[in-house]
Amino acid sequence: MPSAVLFSIVESPTHPDLSGLYRRLGIAEIRVSSMRKALGELKRTAPDFVVAEFLYGYGNNYAGVNISNLDVFLYSLQKYAPAAKVIVLVDPLERQYVERLMQLFPVHAVLQHPVREPDLEAILSGAL
Repeated sequence: MPSAVLFSIVESPTHPDLSGLYRRLGIAEIRVSSMRKALGELKRTAPDFVVAEFLYGYGNNYAGVNISNLDVFLYSLQKYAPAAKVIVLVDPLERQYVERLMQLFPVHAVLQHPVREPDLEAILSGAL
């Protein structure tokens, strides 16, 4: 029986498939393909972990109020699962913008692409 629940929010092809790692660690993965689906799932299940990619809003609909694709989800996470540990995956070119996100929300860890399984395993194992 899984000891923890992890949301894997896959919004781009660069998000690695780490389902095998999660199973090996005894973590139940809930894999969704959009923030909208993640928000719906959050209302039903409180995750212990969230693994999601950071996509900076370069003057698009994220501009102004939101920094990235994660903002709305992270606001909701504070309400539904405030103890969840957020692990952000980021392209090296967008790493500088994650700092702005971290000023608003607690982020447990940031991993730059390419994400290696041992790096994520160390983070998850240390938090279980």
